[in-house]
Amino acid sequence: MAVSQAPHRRLVLASASPARRRVLVQAGFAPDVVVSGVDEDIEAISTESLVRELAERKAGAVAPRCPDTLVLGCDSMLEVDGRARGKPKDESEVREMWRTQSGRVGTLWTGHCLIDTARHVRRSAVAQTSVHFGEPDDEELSAYIASGEPLGVAGAFTIEGRGAPFVVGIDGDPGNVLGLSMPLLRSLLRELGVPLTDLWM
Repeated sequence: MAVSQAPHRRLVLASASPARRRVLVQAGFAPDVVVSGVDEDIEAISTESLVRELAERKAGAVAPRCPDTLVLGCDSMLEVDGRARGKPKDESEVREMWRTQSGRVGTLWTGHCLIDTARHVRRSAVAQTSVHFGEPDDEELSAYIASGEPLGVAGAFTIEGRGAPFVVGIDGDPGNVLGLSMPLLRSLLRELGVPLTDLWM
């Protein structure tokens, strides 16, 4: 007699970030994507509270549209000299970011909010990772900007793709720098009583 298995829980990622979705897929998940569309222009007393608030708003905006699911909202910011940096608005802002972060260490903060819409419960937390930046020269930075890659990511950098050579090291979870900490997600799932393996496909 076959043993019945519990059905897989549906996971919804409330983010348009291809990097976050890729992190989940590589970890064995098959998330659906529902973009929240929330206004990210808010004030907060710290970068940590800012990313937490935005993650909660994103998950909260998507949750009513996704019954009986787990909805994950995330938001990332780079902090340098106490200032939060999201996605640069244009090429000049990319240059300004790199002018002040080259050769230095910044902190990448990512807020996570997980909502179980079947039981109407939620948990949220924040992960942080220290990023040691290299010093791209003017020609390298111009070519990097021309690729378009730094315009779509917090802090105008990535640790994969064309940005990888300009990051000389990190202290902490590398997945967090890509926008989603899998160890932290596991902790949130445990707090909600959901086994991580229930989401594996």
